[in-house]
Amino acid sequence: MDDVTNLPRLVVATANPHKVAEIEVVLDGLVELEPRPDHVGEVVENGDTMEANARLKAVAICEATGRPAVADDSGLEVDALGGAPGVRSSNFAFDEGLGAADDDDEANVDRLLRELDGLVEGRRTARLRTVALVRWPDGSEVIATGTIEGRIGTSPIGDGGFGYDPVFVPVEGDGRTFAEMGDEKHAISHRGRAFRDLARRLARS
Repeated sequence: MDDVTNLPRLVVATANPHKVAEIEVVLDGLVELEPRPDHVGEVVENGDTMEANARLKAVAICEATGRPAVADDSGLEVDALGGAPGVRSSNFAFDEGLGAADDDDEANVDRLLRELDGLVEGRRTARLRTVALVRWPDGSEVIATGTIEGRIGTSPIGDGGFGYDPVFVPVEGDGRTFAEMGDEKHAISHRGRAFRDLARRLARS
């Protein structure tokens, strides 16, 4: 513990402002967060699993700052695509080789809808998964995961969120996409569940 509030203080490894905002909302009052230092460059996320990618980011920040770091990696797993895009979710359109930029949300969603074109609702089942990881300078770790089941809609709906939120309809919701739910989604989202579990594990460590 690092300060008089008796809360863990962690450096956030992600450079994605959308992810940072969501983590801050979920962990408000549970963990003290410090922003990623500007001098730390991008981390190549070439792991074979979400846990591996989260670890790559956390280790890089931990080594650069000498402080405990928190990182996550998330992915969409679509049953009709054999679990794809999975660990390659943020690069789905880029991997297609049609000129899309890396981490292009709109292009990723466009490719997903093309891949599922013509499939009935019952065959559009999917889940979002997050692995959250804290790494300490001594090499110790705390890991948590979160998952939400749902289906992929036939067109983007909603202005909130990011990634696949405009086409992901959670089973535990009321028929709205995550992009329509705004901050309400944190109560059931994969990232919300992973980071709340992480906070519980940190409190016990």
